[in-house]
Amino acid sequence: MPRPAPWRLDPAAYPHTQSVQTRFQDLDVLGHLNNVAFAALFETARTKFNREAELWGKRFSGRRAVVARMEISYLVEGTYPEDVEIATGVGEIGGRSWSILSCMFQGDRPIATCDVVIVMDKDADGNGLPDHFKARLAEFRVREG
Repeated sequence: MPRPAPWRLDPAAYPHTQSVQTRFQDLDVLGHLNNVAFAALFETARTKFNREAELWGKRFSGRRAVVARMEISYLVEGTYPEDVEIATGVGEIGGRSWSILSCMFQGDRPIATCDVVIVMDKDADGNGLPDHFKARLAEFRVREG
């Protein structure tokens, strides 16, 4: 597996950063954060990002969106009890979908990346993402190096 592009490992490339507390229960038998914990930590940061960026609620006008794909690349082990910082931003924006890209750090060290694709259902007229929603997503684009 190729290493992520250098800009993906730079917290300055992302418009949003969230500190997330690790928990003792996140450890595996080898004493490092387990794979399920990484997914949950990324989910927590992504949910907070969506709320703070106002990407949920009234903007959807009753439409639904689901996670269609999630890919985590583990770079080095994570530890407890040190919190993680998760940098997050929007990647590609399509007709019905968009990606949310994240990088998890402990200290100044990147420990994992996460790419999520979210798909929104069509409206009653068969339309994909509304233009106002695409514009809001674009405000939170990552800054590729």
